[in-house]
Amino acid sequence: MQTRFILINTSHAGNVGACARAMKTMGFDDLVLVAPRWPNVLRREETIQRASGALDVLKNARIVATLDEALDGMTHLCATAMTPRDFGPPAVAPREYFKTLLKTELSAHAGQGPEAKKACNSGLALLFGSERFGMSNDDVYRCHVALSIPANPQFGSLNLAAAVQVIAYDWRLALAAWPVQAATAAPVLADAAQVAGMLAHLEQALIGIGFLDPQAPKKLMPRLNQLFNRAGVTDEEIHILRGIAKMMLKTAPAEAQPVSN
Repeated sequence: MQTRFILINTSHAGNVGACARAMKTMGFDDLVLVAPRWPNVLRREETIQRASGALDVLKNARIVATLDEALDGMTHLCATAMTPRDFGPPAVAPREYFKTLLKTELSAHAGQGPEAKKACNSGLALLFGSERFGMSNDDVYRCHVALSIPANPQFGSLNLAAAVQVIAYDWRLALAAWPVQAATAAPVLADAAQVAGMLAHLEQALIGIGFLDPQAPKKLMPRLNQLFNRAGVTDEEIHILRGIAKMMLKTAPAEAQPVSN
């Protein structure tokens, strides 16, 4: 679905930049401002700074005078309102609603060819009100649903950009989020032979420093074996442990006195 973020009567330039950043982070770029406080808000220094590099979103953003212009081509309208209305669309949590919406959309186009699906694509508009007074009742009433972010009932106030980030994240989850990229390569676990070799080396070192009495070892080494099995040590960690054992043997006294376990 085509997705458009619409900011109505935005009063703080920095929030516009932060909203652009939040959108780009989740892979969205269609931003429309309805009668913002600053006519040149997209070029203000604070806006650009808070965008933190999402300059393409700002460059493509549009400023219009009325909500009707902003809604051009949109078929499904979602208000964002923390304050319940006595009359108007139902209030729902965004994550659950987005899943249902997408499932309904896919069902409606099931069995259609690519061109038919393309022609029937819906436009989803996500509306956000002014930082000072939120969305007007009239604007909320026009929407199919009022998205309400689950929050502390005693303090449900969210910064505009923070609300955009939450809504954008939940919608991206419904569309299929990108996989989390691992910061490091997957660890290579040591095999049984490596663990056994390390334990033998460690046993020599423990005897060398007098910690292990070879005449009365009790169950120290089997316990250490179980410990390292639970830890799931890697090939690299085996080398570290054997390096420690090697240094222990170098510094051990010539005739260490074993101690009781």
